[in-house]
Amino acid sequence: MKREQAGTAPDPVDVRLGRRLAELRNEHGWSLGELAERSGISRSTLSRAERAETSPTASLLNRLCAVYGRTMSQLLSEIEAEPAPLVRAADQPVWEDRASGFVRRSVSPPHAGLRGELVEGRLAAGADISYDRPPVPGLEQHIWVLEGALTVTAQDAEHRLGEGDCLRLRVWGPTRFRCPGPEDARYALAVVRP
Repeated sequence: MKREQAGTAPDPVDVRLGRRLAELRNEHGWSLGELAERSGISRSTLSRAERAETSPTASLLNRLCAVYGRTMSQLLSEIEAEPAPLVRAADQPVWEDRASGFVRRSVSPPHAGLRGELVEGRLAAGADISYDRPPVPGLEQHIWVLEGALTVTAQDAEHRLGEGDCLRLRVWGPTRFRCPGPEDARYALAVVRP
């Protein structure tokens, strides 16, 4: 059901994100059909995301980031103001994938000339998110669990992380993040572009 039919206005972040996704597609000179072929996402879903009729999921954004050669943080930072060297907690951009129970806070948004960024992730108990590919092949990740438990699968290896555990890896293929519960998981994710 479209938000307008449900009587709610689109989220301002979704509107800015949709506008940026349309700009990126136009910058590449692609039709919706061409982008659908490249990303494996249906034309109708792409169109609805660009018009902010739907809030894109983390998995969908990951596929688009892979097509455009960006990390998710880079894409999300492009819809915000120019990043400052000091980012107060109240000013850190937060994005939520309501469908999966994933909340992402850009603690240190990406900046031109810097390869690293810091993200806080929250997964609701029982949440399960799969990414079919990294946004940038060989992306370095350090996943540090701050609260709860997290199961990360990468390169056909499953890693069970408890509070205080840290997993570091380079991402070349599909990954999966699951929160087995019983409580939500909160983790820090350091991302370094190759």
